[in-house]
Amino acid sequence: QVQLVESGGGLVQPGGSLRLSCAASGSILRFNDMGWYRQAPGKGRELVATVSRGGQITYVQSVKGRFTISRDYAENTVFLQMNSLLPEDTAVYYCRASYGGWPYDIYWGQGTQVTVSS
Repeated sequence: QVQLVESGGGLVQPGGSLRLSCAASGSILRFNDMGWYRQAPGKGRELVATVSRGGQITYVQSVKGRFTISRDYAENTVFLQMNSLLPEDTAVYYCRASYGGWPYDIYWGQGTQVTVSS
């Protein structure tokens, strides 16, 4: 059973930074891809950033140049470094992993709240 545990959320002022972590139970090399999604109040869940097993990275346009996704194989952890945060970045951030062949098994973490406010 795959477990994904997020941490690092919190309250930050506009222009500030946060680093989210997603620790997986077992090697992250087994996943097709891992990524971060977010859901703001009253809105649907949207992709923020993903990284494939081969290293291909995708960002939603609104975070390009501000957010960076990275991996640490030794720690089985995926990170999301968030800089120059804006109030519109406020949301619950979820870690997601895709595993196996089609139809893929999708796993989600429990989410971590990020609030950007002065």
